[in-house]
Amino acid sequence: MAREYLLGLGVTDDHADLADSVNAFAERHLTPEVRRAAVEAKPTLPEFWKPLADQGLLGLHLPESVGGQDGGLLELAVALEAIGRAGAPGPYVPTVLLSAILSTVDDTAAHALLPGLVDGTILGAVSLNPRLTGQADGDAIIVSGESGPVFGSDLGTVFLLPVTVDGAVNWVLLDADDVTLKRTSSVDVVRVAGPVKVDGVRTERVLRGLTAGTVHTIASVVLGAEAVGVASWAVQCAAEYAVTREQFGRLIGQFQGVKHRCASMVIALEKARAVVWDAAQALDEGAENASYAVAIATLIAPDAAVSTTRDNIQVLGGIGFTWEHDAHLYYRRAVTLRALLGRSRDAKRRIAELTLAGESRPVKVPLPPEAEELRPAIAAELAELAKLEDETQMHALGDNGWVMPHLPAPFGRNAGPVEQLVIAEEIKKAGVWLPELGLAAWLIPSIAAYGTEKQQTEFVAPTLRGEMIWCQLFSEPGAGSDLASLRTEAVKEPGGWRINGQKIWTSLGYMAEWGAMIARTDKSVPKHDGIGYFLIKMDSPGIEIQQLREMSGGALFSQIFFDNVFVPDEHLVGGPTEGWKVARNTLQNERVSLGTKEIPLYAALRDMVAYIKAHPEADQSRFGELTADQQALQLLNGRAVLNKLRGADASASAAVAKFLSMGFGQQMADFVHGELGEEGTADEFGEFSEKWNEQTMATRAMTIYGGTTEIQLNVIGERVLGLPRDPQPGE
Repeated sequence: MAREYLLGLGVTDDHADLADSVNAFAERHLTPEVRRAAVEAKPTLPEFWKPLADQGLLGLHLPESVGGQDGGLLELAVALEAIGRAGAPGPYVPTVLLSAILSTVDDTAAHALLPGLVDGTILGAVSLNPRLTGQADGDAIIVSGESGPVFGSDLGTVFLLPVTVDGAVNWVLLDADDVTLKRTSSVDVVRVAGPVKVDGVRTERVLRGLTAGTVHTIASVVLGAEAVGVASWAVQCAAEYAVTREQFGRLIGQFQGVKHRCASMVIALEKARAVVWDAAQALDEGAENASYAVAIATLIAPDAAVSTTRDNIQVLGGIGFTWEHDAHLYYRRAVTLRALLGRSRDAKRRIAELTLAGESRPVKVPLPPEAEELRPAIAAELAELAKLEDETQMHALGDNGWVMPHLPAPFGRNAGPVEQLVIAEEIKKAGVWLPELGLAAWLIPSIAAYGTEKQQTEFVAPTLRGEMIWCQLFSEPGAGSDLASLRTEAVKEPGGWRINGQKIWTSLGYMAEWGAMIARTDKSVPKHDGIGYFLIKMDSPGIEIQQLREMSGGALFSQIFFDNVFVPDEHLVGGPTEGWKVARNTLQNERVSLGTKEIPLYAALRDMVAYIKAHPEADQSRFGELTADQQALQLLNGRAVLNKLRGADASASAAVAKFLSMGFGQQMADFVHGELGEEGTADEFGEFSEKWNEQTMATRAMTIYGGTTEIQLNVIGERVLGLPRDPQPGE
């Protein structure tokens, strides 16, 4: 796995540099030996503490006036991922948590502590939930009782504790001498979160402006970022083991069960990265919808740490269950972080509550300064096009490169990622409607790249004007996702090719005018080498089209039979055996996008929200969970765009987003239909029955077409993690 993938919470060059710096520090100072030594030793300040403070890692998020680096929570989160990957013992995370909380309070006593928290002379400890009680004594509080878990209690010198006084929660600061540590058996054996006893201690350090909401919000980002690091380590550990461990004469990473488990770990990790990144940004910006972002991070990040560390142990097998392996140390940390941040069901219900109250957080992609230099000319041209009549406007859009601006001229505008985004924004502002290309959006770039000048003129330009409807003739009954195993044959004869065979699952095949087909042209060479890419007129003699009625009752797909169909040489794209190369370009165009678009056939999140508003008795927890998953999907798409804009690898975010998008509609339909009860037996039983009965049937296809979810898990395992590919016939 590439270094930039392992430390990927940030999506700017500065954040990548910061991650590299902290990772280099961890490699020098936070070694496995340091981690293991802390398991059996009594809690003590680690040797790396002074170098860590000297490098400025305790003050990344704090202003320069107190010795900090003048960054924000996002910079701190980037560092915390690296620290979390190292499984660091010691007080780093509780200390930066305390300083982050205190920096939000307008309180002299709180701010006086910040320089010491930055230089490492003060160590932080924080409790999140009130169990202590207090009695008011003027402006002071007399504190008594036993606390809940105190994060960093083993080494903390200053404690932030919630105290209930007359039914209201107050936050107070106490010194280590004011509390008595209670002996406890901590789940995290290298960093204690134990209770303390306080016996009638009077303190005037009462933080009047601090609320439980602020404390929990900051804790969700800080602990969530560490959880991302924990998950990152687990993914790396499992993947590295899977490419070295052999069983039954094969690397275990080649077994599909192991590969899919590792890929699922990547999915959990990337979701966690996306939501913590967004929550940190929202707090740094002071966004009104920050609570929405934080609630989602509170749910997804700790659960991701638990699931990935658990799955890592499963991949490791028996060795992962031994005390000597570090796998259990990370699992212990993960379950501790989850416990500190509270029950998952509470976070789900909070998300549901916010969503139903109208909260949302649209994903916005900040564009670099050059975007504004491009915008005036683009806006002016589109304003003129907006004045044209419908058909004339459609032709002008296609002929002037606006429909697929990333294509080379004359079909596109040679637009890079920034210009593409500006064009998309300005088209929307101008009220201009682009032609709906459908499958042609995937096919036309291949013809533009590999077609002859005549092919480009005959097919690309008219399609971009909205004058041609296309279908994709790739899948066969015996070659679904395994396209290279196709059996349809193209035999050369003078002036062209004779094609015989069958295609299936062809979207819009019954109404398309043209189809792009791959067929076997040479059986004597390896299967990927003997394929041609043909353009076929769908009313050619010898073509029989049969619509396939789907389980939903509709008929989007067709099966198509080819009986001695003649295709002239001029409709072969590329060389006779270059079809696989051309087809891969088509598939890449399918998978690369700078934005997301709703599919009209399927329900959207707003449809589920409408149902829940009408049925408040429905399962709010599941509704909140699905809402969080939808937001994570949008964030992953946004992060992929940001990585493309800076020329970085966007494959992990893009692959995970594709996988999640395939299943989300299914899960939403399954949930709502399950809530319908007996109304789900027929369309006539209720206001929502028809829609969700239909969705329950139709969405079954979402995890099949375009490459099944199982194939997508293979793609993630092999291309993102570098796991060995599945064995080929004869291997």
